[in-house]
Amino acid sequence: MATDTNQTINEGLHAAQGAGEQIGAQMRAAGEQMRASGERMAAAGSELGMRLLDQAEENTRQAFAAMRAAAQAKDVGEVLRIQTDFLREQSSRAVDQARQIGELITNYGRDAMDQIGKK
Repeated sequence: MATDTNQTINEGLHAAQGAGEQIGAQMRAAGEQMRASGERMAAAGSELGMRLLDQAEENTRQAFAAMRAAAQAKDVGEVLRIQTDFLREQSSRAVDQARQIGELITNYGRDAMDQIGKK
């Protein structure tokens, strides 16, 4: 009877050890996924920040070009044409820039959801 009890205890300890190892492996895998996700998040944030800076730089460049052209205009009609052209182009640029940022965010969200689905 003592042998049966010892055997039962040993089997229980062995099962607990196996479960502990399995939990440890799952925790290591989850930690690795979190680390990789953090790296992707940092990269996406960096890419987004750089894209916003590029867009701001382009917008500023175009605004100064329009101001230079307006300063050299021969009459008020030419100034109004330059302003109208600038506003139309800036509006088009803003729509395109918003689309680009939206695509970046959408792709990041899709990647994050794919990673969640791989768990």
